Amino acid sequence: MSHLIEIKDLKKIYSLGEESVAALAGVSLSIDNGEFVAIMGASGSGKSTMLNILGCLDSPTSGSYRLDGIEVARRSATELAHIRNEKLGFVFQNFNLLPRTSAIENVELPDLYLGRLSRSERRERALKLLERVGLGGRWKHSPAQLSGGQQQRVAIARALMNKPPVLFADEPTGNLDTKSSIEIMELFTELSKEGITIIMVTHEDDIASYAKRHLVMRDGLLIKDDKNVQGGAV
Repeated sequence: MSHLIEIKDLKKIYSLGEESVAALAGVSLSIDNGEFVAIMGASGSGKSTMLNILGCLDSPTSGSYRLDGIEVARRSATELAHIRNEKLGFVFQNFNLLPRTSAIENVELPDLYLGRLSRSERRERALKLLERVGLGGRWKHSPAQLSGGQQQRVAIARALMNKPPVLFADEPTGNLDTKSSIEIMELFTELSKEGITIIMVTHEDDIASYAKRHLVMRDGLLIKDDKNVQGGAV
């Protein structure tokens, strides 16, 4: 069986003056469709580097990375951008919404880059996604008119616009209160059950507990891979 994501002996080396630092020191793993994975570890452990490479935001120094059967480790920046638009969705701690743009226009952005849909089709899909995340009645609102939790819901809807098989989340509840954090994690859990693969970086155990697989990083190495964790915390 082919895996959605498969990496082998992945390394990322940074040069700092005369010294070399291994942000990733040889990591191998595979992730299948529909998995909900939490990447954990202390600051400097390599978890953010791992997320950036898996999300095609950066390239490894060496090793193999196959995404949906395609080797992407040696792709150019332009090719990686196309892969991101086609196959990946991103949710960030700071939401990264355009401030002077309505919720629905923010959600529409990914398709503006790809140009798959007509204007009416794009508007219809964006509205359905906002309804899916519980914001159908707020589609005209700007980010400033929305709470942090609502802004993150808009960001999730935007990440789903191009129907990506993989959703990356980088500390998605880092700027949210407890109630909003729970609501966002419950939404991720629902999306995972619908077959979307979710790969999330977090340093919070209670947030990680929603994932059913925990990858723990230390010093650029994968030191623990706990599968079939009982996800869905309350």
